Amino acid sequence: MTLKPDPHYVLGKPYQAGSVWYYPRENYDLDETGLAAVSRDNTTRLTTDGEVSDQAALAAAHPSLQLPAIAQLTNLENGLQTTVRINDRGTGDPHRLVEITRRTAQLLGIRPDAVARVRLRVLPAESHAAAEALPGAPRLPIATAPRGAVEVAELPPPPGVRQGNGHSVTASVAQAPEAPPAAAPPLRLPETVTRTAARPGRLMVRLDTFDEYQYAAVQQAKMAGAGAVIVTSRQGRTRQFRVEIGPLPDVARADAVLDQAFSSGIPDARIVVD
Repeated sequence: MTLKPDPHYVLGKPYQAGSVWYYPRENYDLDETGLAAVSRDNTTRLTTDGEVSDQAALAAAHPSLQLPAIAQLTNLENGLQTTVRINDRGTGDPHRLVEITRRTAQLLGIRPDAVARVRLRVLPAESHAAAEALPGAPRLPIATAPRGAVEVAELPPPPGVRQGNGHSVTASVAQAPEAPPAAAPPLRLPETVTRTAARPGRLMVRLDTFDEYQYAAVQQAKMAGAGAVIVTSRQGRTRQFRVEIGPLPDVARADAVLDQAFSSGIPDARIVVD
């Protein structure tokens, strides 16, 4: 059967993968850390947003972002960084933040059978341009103010300044040129890799964040046996209380702690790199 690509914008309804529910939403400011898995999919198929699934392209799957999105992906373990097109829904594994193609893994120095600590940062301008270039993207009506007529007036000279030869002095308002819209990124992104400083960080399981200490204390008590602690932070004038476990020695232990959190009724728990 011949595949007929039909690239289009997709958000989608909430869905369940295993014991975890996902709620897709637009997020053009996403900046998060976690673990990346390498795709083992060898089927010839279309991605969730209608593109051809291509293991030789710089692409990735994410459980809840709008599709498509353009993001900067950094391997925190070696500092290698590239840009990927998020065009598929996945990973289907709540232990993993993102699933990447084999070519993306190769460029970032990740073995096909391994996972890596990564940072995923959505690029807002590029992602808006990618979405708006496809059918199905939401269009927000923008009411622009009407352009007024340019005022021209004769102004008398300031005191002490001689008026020259009867010529009037005029004032005019110049219109600023409109910025051109950003060009849509190509479906197949160029292979550009940069190297930054390696920051492997610490593996943590972040359970949840609360505005009230009492709720954080209840959740901390559920996972006290796994070493859960409450960390206080500030968002502007608001204090927040984050419940987390770690640092954890390796991925296997992080996966086990995350499973324990799910079993304890904490569905929003996730693995992060701190």
